[in-house]
This record gives sequence, C-alpha cells and structure tokens, in this order.
Amino acid sequence: MTIDTAFLITSFVTMFVVIDPIGLAPLFVALTQGMTDAARRRIALRATATGILILLAFAAFGEALLSFIGISMAAFRVAGGILLFITALDMLFERRTKRREDQSEEEVNDPSVFPLAIPLIAGPGAIASVILLMGQRPGIEGTVIVLGATAGVMIIVMGFFLASGLIERALGKTGITVVTRLLGMLLAALSVQFVLDGLSAFGFGPGAG
Repeated sequence: MTIDTAFLITSFVTMFVVIDPIGLAPLFVALTQGMTDAARRRIALRATATGILILLAFAAFGEALLSFIGISMAAFRVAGGILLFITALDMLFERRTKRREDQSEEEVNDPSVFPLAIPLIAGPGAIASVILLMGQRPGIEGTVIVLGATAGVMIIVMGFFLASGLIERALGKTGITVVTRLLGMLLAALSVQFVLDGLSAFGFGPGAG
C-alpha cells in the first residue's frame, strides 16, 4: 500500500494545529503546579491516552453516526470548516488561550480527564477534524493515515507535557503567543479548504461539477 504523502502531511498539520501541543504546555504546568515529576508523568499519560481513545472512537464511528441522523459528509465538512475557522480566530486573538485558562482554574485535583483530555485535547475542533479527515479519504489507506497522524500528534502532546516546564522557560510568554498565532493562520487556511471541499460536493466553488 502506497501512502499518500500529501494527505499524511495535511492530516498531521490539521491535527497538530487544532490540538495545539505548544499552547497546552503552559496550561499543563499550571494544572500540575506543585506536583512531583512522577505525578506529572502519570497525569500526562492518562490525559493523552484518554484523548486518543476519544478521537479514535469518533474516527471509527463518527461518520456512521452522521449517516444515522441524516447528515451528509459534505454538510459536516462545511460546518466543521466553519468551526475550525472560529477556532483559528480564537487562536489569532488569544480568546482560546484565555478560555482554556479559565477552564483550567476550575480543576484543582486530578486534571487528566477534565480539563486536559476533555475539552483541551479532544475538544470539538479535534473531533470535527478527525471525522472530516476520515470522510475525505475513505478506505484502509485513509484510515491508516489519519489514525497514524493523530497518534503522532498525541505523542508530541505527551512530549510537550513531559517537557512543559523547560519549554515554557525557553519560549517565554511572548514566544508561545507568536507560535500560537502562526498556527492560527495556518488553521484558518485549512478550514477554508474544508469549506470549499464541502461546497464543491453541492455544485459550488472549485472542483464543482
């Protein structure tokens, strides 16, 4: 089986930008402040494992669920693209960071499942993205690529969590802000492409007919 490199890169970049491991790193530090390194490792493992299980479940059954309730993949692609565009705007204007920080302040004990796994890792944007990507390339090849890209991003999330303290000191608040906004611009472009792909299925936009 030949792997479609372009689709692999698109899948990886989409999931990386939406989940935003760099933006999650300082929140992980805040949520685990005062904990031992061993406790931080356990929380990082539990959070990433829970997040990937949720995304795998939606990757496997998300499209079937849409069909069951009568929503076409093209319609979901348009809606998902709009959702991702809103997420991109949040990143560009730092609204998502503030909302994440507000959510993190609500959890004082074990933050691995909430708010780390849900909704910070496997949030609406990540769930929409994995369903959209699975619908974009049906079949075994597409499944392998999307799941592989998602697993790769989750490994990076784990790495950022384990090295979050070092990363925060190295980048600083300004560095994290710059990277987040660059990722936001990239996500905005990807979200527009999702909308165009969905509209083309209805006879509008490039590729229609």
